[in-house]
Amino acid sequence: MEQAYHGNWDCMNDMLGDFQIDKEVLKGAKVLFAWYEYEDYSGSAFVLFQRNRKLYEVNGGHCSCYGLEGQWEEEETNVAAVLRRKHFGVNVDTVKALVELLKSQQ
Repeated sequence: MEQAYHGNWDCMNDMLGDFQIDKEVLKGAKVLFAWYEYEDYSGSAFVLFQRNRKLYEVNGGHCSCYGLEGQWEEEETNVAAVLRRKHFGVNVDTVKALVELLKSQQ
């Protein structure tokens, strides 16, 4: 998987800006997958990253009144938990690529 940013995000700065966090929050981390979808005044986001050989995820969502600000809450996760999710956008190829990436890390 070459591109880690999907949906409404094209790069790390897009993600950092929407969550309103500083790049230092991800010091020592590698973003594996970041997805944000915004439509009809609401949005959903999922970020998967690796730090110190552990996987972490961040989930966010909002209605029209707010954005993702204040929702960056890292939660340690594992490959099995991530593979059970099906909300990585509508692009089937993107989902398949993420699944292959995670399986290669088991």
